[in-house]
Amino acid sequence: MAARSRIWVINGLGRFYIAIVRGVPDIAFFMFFVIALDQLLEWVRHHAFCPDWSDAIWQGNDFVVCTEAKLPLSSAPQWVHDSYSFALAVLTFSIVFGAFASNVLFGAMRAVPVAQIETGEAYGMTRRQTFWRIIVPQMWVYALPGLSNLWMILIKATPLLFLLGIEDIVYWARELGGSKTSKFTSYPHGDWRIWYFLGLLVFYLAFTRISEIFLDRLMARLTFGQAIAGGEAQRRGDA
Repeated sequence: MAARSRIWVINGLGRFYIAIVRGVPDIAFFMFFVIALDQLLEWVRHHAFCPDWSDAIWQGNDFVVCTEAKLPLSSAPQWVHDSYSFALAVLTFSIVFGAFASNVLFGAMRAVPVAQIETGEAYGMTRRQTFWRIIVPQMWVYALPGLSNLWMILIKATPLLFLLGIEDIVYWARELGGSKTSKFTSYPHGDWRIWYFLGLLVFYLAFTRISEIFLDRLMARLTFGQAIAGGEAQRRGDA
């Protein structure tokens, strides 16, 4: 919506967000953004809670703030630390894949036939009304294939969570399958990682298949009654 705005500042911000995030490798964004955001929050808290601090915050390569400014606090229970890391992960994934999704939606909005928009305007609809009543309901037909691909990529990108210190399903498959790892010193079995990773293979294939079934049904629902693309093919099939 921002990239379609007639206000040049909002339009520029929308296009800048899409272009910059799409042009940065995911792994570099994960490593930089999360650290920078965490330090920014602690920097703000440091100046709010420790105004009398006299030492420099940046000491060489070290970022040093007072104890009260730490996020989360060292005295906080473990679930707070886990929730904080998970929230940072969700936010980072949202920003990264949100840029790709925004580009898909932007293209889908432009794919809606101009004649339908002009017809709505001819009936006296405002620009806001044509957007919400004509463009948005129909753009999903064009956007869903691209969004479904992004969903599949997102499923496979979750192992990037290890960069944020979050132990995902791939991490635990490696740890539980090994005969001796950093988490566990010994097991009653040998190196079973191949079997754990085969289980992961089945899990990801099953999850992908379930997603495909759901997306196919969603596409059938969205194209119902529309004389465009899949909707037209569906109408002819019913006939």
